[in-house]
Amino acid sequence: VQLQAFGGGLVQAGDSLTLSCAASGRTLLNYHMGWFRQAPGKERELVAARSWRRGSTYFEDSVKGRFAISRDMAKNTMYLQMNSLKPEDAGVYYCVASNRWPIVKEVITSWGQGTEVTVSS
Repeated sequence: VQLQAFGGGLVQAGDSLTLSCAASGRTLLNYHMGWFRQAPGKERELVAARSWRRGSTYFEDSVKGRFAISRDMAKNTMYLQMNSLKPEDAGVYYCVASNRWPIVKEVITSWGQGTEVTVSS
């Protein structure tokens, strides 16, 4: 599966932004899906993930209650809805597809290219 992430941009603190991850080659139904974030000078970390097959979700503590993952199977696209954005949410966001749950960085089937989110205070 090939993934293409887009939707990043510059927003103000408190704003909302939705990232999209369009898949091609195979259906998203085959995978557990997630979003990693890499802030400047920091490790790439998993911030949100969802397994529709298992009915499970994961959200990093700092984004719980503010971020949500959804999908549109007609478009074979996954979304990361980000609300009440904070400056610390800034970074490059990468969508991923994995055959493993929980999703771990070392075992990823496919990475999308990053899309950058900047949050001004």
